[in-house]
Amino acid sequence: MMKLTRMLKLCVLALCLPALAQAQSSPGPLRIEITDGVVQPVPLAAPDFIAGDGATAQYARDITAVIVSNLTGSGLFREIPKSAFISQITSFNVPPTFPDWQAINAQALITGETRLGANGQLVVDFRLWDVFSQRSIGDGVRFSAAPGDWRRIAHKVSDTVYSRLTGESGYFDSEIVFVAESGPKNNRRKRIAIMDQDGANVRYLTGGNALVLAPRFSPDGSQVLYTSYASGVPRVVLQGAGGGSSRQVSDIAGMTFAPRFSPDGRRVILSRASGGNTDIYSIDLGSGQQQRLTRSPAIDTAPSYSPDSREIVFESDRGGSQQLYIMGADGSNARRISFGSGQYGTPVWSPRGDKIAFTKQTGGRFHVGVMDKDGSNEILLTASFLDEGPTWAPNGRVLMFFRETPGPTGAAALVSVDVTGRNLKYVQTPAAASDPFWSPLRTD
Repeated sequence: MMKLTRMLKLCVLALCLPALAQAQSSPGPLRIEITDGVVQPVPLAAPDFIAGDGATAQYARDITAVIVSNLTGSGLFREIPKSAFISQITSFNVPPTFPDWQAINAQALITGETRLGANGQLVVDFRLWDVFSQRSIGDGVRFSAAPGDWRRIAHKVSDTVYSRLTGESGYFDSEIVFVAESGPKNNRRKRIAIMDQDGANVRYLTGGNALVLAPRFSPDGSQVLYTSYASGVPRVVLQGAGGGSSRQVSDIAGMTFAPRFSPDGRRVILSRASGGNTDIYSIDLGSGQQQRLTRSPAIDTAPSYSPDSREIVFESDRGGSQQLYIMGADGSNARRISFGSGQYGTPVWSPRGDKIAFTKQTGGRFHVGVMDKDGSNEILLTASFLDEGPTWAPNGRVLMFFRETPGPTGAAALVSVDVTGRNLKYVQTPAAASDPFWSPLRTD
């Protein structure tokens, strides 16, 4: 994960801005209840943030636009057009004229101000209002960063709003590592790339000289695992998320692929193919010690740890068809959990620990779905010619995967969907893209 040149700073306005540390600080009753049913988006008003000086006018507009895009993109919020506004926010230090916002049915109102600090940093203050109870939802917040990191500020404001209105952590200030694709379908050039979760700020870790697959962030977002064919055989390598040289994870013989980190980042779990057999191994990154976890005469692959590190979900054809299994982290007590019609693969455990996402092939179509960790309550969220490789947002509320179109000109694209199957949308990328993996929330 690329380090900021200056750390983002947060402080409560009750401490930073005495003028706003008045009554209206108790949380209001506005709260979004997220269920498996239809969620009616909350009407949200977001006037352009006030530019406290001429130097930040564009930042004020751009930050507001990113906040609105993030929140409405979640499917939980609906923007009220600015053309409907009866009054404007002219001072950040004066409470809104609530009747004017009630009249246009705004339930939540975001106000903010931008300015350049004495040290040249961009300073953004914002406040979230419950329009009908006429009070602020929590205290105001201040973020500051180098001007070039204005999008980070917008994402952090979005996460704060999302958290205060849903009671869940946000996912906007996070990144996606993926395989960027270019060239004809029969001769694709593939590179490991990283971008913000909304598709901005794309940068490349590899140059495209060798085939690369299955990139995965470390739990702290500082490193990336992926499979590289640079040596002519697939090998799992490790590289800093900020770039630099890569190194092979293990000298284990045979082909290695489908890697993932353990939740503490100390181990890598991967598949090793040798002699017509594929098994799952765990590698200690510090000592290099290898532990073989499966020993069946089958293809065991695509392992994923549970958040508590106690179990591993994986795919295997040991029962005659491709299905999902769970075993202990030491390889013990493997049991099948998928029993629906069709074939199951690419399982990944939710960061909440309660669900497992997967790819399912049945009836000539591919689906991304979720099930409880015991295999019950299976729900198929998508269906297409080819949907593959789900990954979870840091809060376990949203999934991203890639969808490929058929034919000689078909290409892969990244798509996100809510865990209930709502709000399916394509993610903007410079060109074709596949195999996404979501980072944790950034803390730098």
